[in-house]
Amino acid sequence: MSARSTLRRAGLLVAVPTAAIAGWAAFVRPWMRTWGATGEEVRRPMPGDELVPAPRHVTTRGITIRARPEEIWPWIVQMGNGRGGLYSLDLLDRLLGVIEAPSAERILPEWQELRPGDVIPIGGTAGWPVHAVERERSLVLRIVHGEVLVTQSWGLYPVDEEATRLVLRVRATAAPGLRSAALVAVIEPQELVMVRAQLMGIRRRAEALAAARRGPPRAAAP
Repeated sequence: MSARSTLRRAGLLVAVPTAAIAGWAAFVRPWMRTWGATGEEVRRPMPGDELVPAPRHVTTRGITIRARPEEIWPWIVQMGNGRGGLYSLDLLDRLLGVIEAPSAERILPEWQELRPGDVIPIGGTAGWPVHAVERERSLVLRIVHGEVLVTQSWGLYPVDEEATRLVLRVRATAAPGLRSAALVAVIEPQELVMVRAQLMGIRRRAEALAAARRGPPRAAAP
């Protein structure tokens, strides 16, 4: 093999992974971090942003739900282990010990009140402390894992009289260094799968509730 061929192959061995990493960073990762969210939603401040002023990890994801805020809020506020569940991939969540029973398919009246200082129970952790609540508008959770601070901000934004945007923003600190960056890169795809399933699970339940409350569509007048 000539020296020129060897150099060419070595160049390809470097160029191909470099191009793949660049494509991941430029296109795939931003898409994962903003799945379902509009550009305006990504840029818009949300309650709780101030708790992590210089985050190393930020995601903003959204979904349109054909329901009013008051028909979506009950599902959000009753989240938690031993409560309404998480509405995501129940089998996986149960295997991981995050929840102990399937997510609820109905509104649970006993879990409709959340106040700052309350803790949403999550299996295997100290739970998700509630930082702020604005009924039928926003819920902010402030979660500490060792030296890492994570916030979840849930926001309901009406689109019209029958539709609402549900937006979930996560902001987190992280220890500097390659090890932390590599860990985030590994976790991000898994997080997207779970959060996407969760948002879709909430949408399914809220839309079913909204349809039941409104009854069958009226027949058009002759």
